[in-house]
Amino acid sequence: MSSKRILLIIGGGIAAYKSLELIRMLAKRGISSRCILTAGGANFVTPLSVSALSGDKCYSNLFSLDDEAEMGHIELSRSADLLVICPATADLLAKAANGHANDLASTTLLATDKPVLMVPAMNVRMWEHAATKRNVETLRGDGVDVMEPGTGAMACGEFGPGRLPEVEAIADEIESALARQSGPKPLEGRHVLLTAGPTREPLDPVRYLSNHSSGRQGYAIAGALAELGAQVTLVSGPVSIASPRGVDLVSVETAREMMAACEAALPADVFVSVAAVADWRPSSPADRKLKLKDEGKGPPALSLSENPDILSTISRLEKGRPQLVVGFAAETDTVEENALRKRARKGCDWIVANDVSGDVMGGADNEIALVTDAGVENWPRMGKTAVARRLAERIAEDLNGKGKPRIAAE
Repeated sequence: MSSKRILLIIGGGIAAYKSLELIRMLAKRGISSRCILTAGGANFVTPLSVSALSGDKCYSNLFSLDDEAEMGHIELSRSADLLVICPATADLLAKAANGHANDLASTTLLATDKPVLMVPAMNVRMWEHAATKRNVETLRGDGVDVMEPGTGAMACGEFGPGRLPEVEAIADEIESALARQSGPKPLEGRHVLLTAGPTREPLDPVRYLSNHSSGRQGYAIAGALAELGAQVTLVSGPVSIASPRGVDLVSVETAREMMAACEAALPADVFVSVAAVADWRPSSPADRKLKLKDEGKGPPALSLSENPDILSTISRLEKGRPQLVVGFAAETDTVEENALRKRARKGCDWIVANDVSGDVMGGADNEIALVTDAGVENWPRMGKTAVARRLAERIAEDLNGKGKPRIAAE
């Protein structure tokens, strides 16, 4: 990504201040930004702050004598690999959808021959208005990527969809869009089956056994593999995050449902078992809500049955075993030792081990040890997206014979 550049159009909304954070985050990922600041955006951030963070001139005037002497809006529209509008206000969406060109931002959008990513942010009523829905539909029909806004409390005091997505999610989407422009895909023609998220094992109609897995690491890996050209089947337990672009999502709840979905998705070239699958389930879930505090009675007895071992089952297939099977080990102590034992016990090729005693489950970062037949590689703490891309690249190298020779665990 070190040679990639975006043209960032900063619209006039309270979320404009987050564009500064986006510029900084993209720079850390090796992506440079050239910026257009709209008149509305200038009410929230200054040209000086934009210029200082981007390391480039901040553009704003369509009729600048200096810039337009060289047809500046044309040059700007084609000087980057991707145009990003963040925040994309209802006004900017309307202008772009209807071909208006009365300022530098809208003229540049009309003149570009590069991919465009819109990141909406506006009041919930504006986002849900019929006119905005028509404009978004038109833009998507024209090939423009329009992210879904976040949901939550807004500066105006209302609650609902319309918030700017998290900056990290925007940066991830930009990286994905840039990656789609790259040349040959090393995983083109490969099928990857991946599990993610927790499972839920019902106790009764309102309670279940589960864990704190957010699914973020598994979803990031699925997205990274898709970016490299793989056909990805993502079998996911219940999570609250969006499915990555270009991934076939199969939603399940229980371990047995996940096992069945994995078996139905085979054959695959690679199986990546990221999901935090419950080892046990209640033997006889109640069909009515259990009364846990009946007078004169102690707590109800809980009888458990063992769930299918998905990783071990697929690792030991006699026919149709994936070429590469990767398991995950979430540990709270003696991480490497436990991971080595798990690799041998499950029969998989690699184990990705991490210490979840801190803020890893549900957090944005991860620190892993990759266990293979060659030994243990300790990766530094990094964002889960960075972990995902690094692991996806290693998988591609292995499948294409560029990695070290592999001996399956016994």
